[in-house]
Amino acid sequence: MLAFRVDDMTCGHCASTMSKAVRAIDADARVEIDLAQQVVRIDATNKGNGELGKAIAEAGYTPVPVELRPSATAAVPRAGGCCCGSDGSGCRA
Repeated sequence: MLAFRVDDMTCGHCASTMSKAVRAIDADARVEIDLAQQVVRIDATNKGNGELGKAIAEAGYTPVPVELRPSATAAVPRAGGCCCGSDGSGCRA
């Protein structure tokens, strides 16, 4: 899985634009967007970091490749709350 930190990604529109840019290069890629952390994770099927990073840059953003730690992709419940980080009062899980 590839990952990029994109500090100029600020909203859902940004996330959608980047997802479309990546899928234009790799139609079968799985794209995960973490707006809070400003990280884009891509499970690419046939393209490398360079091509996908270039697609994000051409969409108007500044991707910086980052290394994922194994725990960075797993949702871990926080003490006293939900896996999403809320206090759990609004969650159905």
